[in-house]
Amino acid sequence: MREVIRRNGVRDGIVYVQITRGVAARDHAFPVTARPVLVVTARRKRRGNPRPVADGVAVITIPDIRWQRCDIKSVALLPNALGKQRAKEAGFFETWQVDHEGKVSEGTSTNAWIVTMDTTVVTRQADNTILNGVTRLAVLDIIRRDGYGFVERPFSVAEAKSAREAFLTSTVVDLLPVVRIDDAAVRDGKPGPLSRKLRECYLTHAESAG
Repeated sequence: MREVIRRNGVRDGIVYVQITRGVAARDHAFPVTARPVLVVTARRKRRGNPRPVADGVAVITIPDIRWQRCDIKSVALLPNALGKQRAKEAGFFETWQVDHEGKVSEGTSTNAWIVTMDTTVVTRQADNTILNGVTRLAVLDIIRRDGYGFVERPFSVAEAKSAREAFLTSTVVDLLPVVRIDDAAVRDGKPGPLSRKLRECYLTHAESAG
């Protein structure tokens, strides 16, 4: 990874690692003798658009039609791609996927969070229903370190719409406030103070880690 970063001249950016089980004849069964194939790419981080940070973003909700092992990061991303496209066509930034119980699982490429009226941060627990993102883990560490109340549990779409604040996280977008869910504004439709504070803390953390 260091050599790929060096050759691409990347200082601030992203390194992406993919590994497959190897090249073999077309068959569902695992090949016995194939050697794994490793692909590593790196690119500079694009200059971010300041508007999503200042104004917040909107998310649309759709049924979660994915398989039962969303904790495995594989190339089986068709439902995620369809959800992201639906958000784009509808003029939304992201899609939050909703399970059969009406609970938000996660975004198509982000983790979903809310802040309750008593300022408790809520995000779904890391089980087979979500991908446990590294940014999610870093934000949880910041929340624990700074003494904010938090709980890992599912939350409903209705609870999210009536929350004090909402936000999303990912490696690509860091942390962005969510100010609208479907047709409902979150609180006053503006980024909340805790979301802004956690974003600042995360960016400081990311800078120091780099």
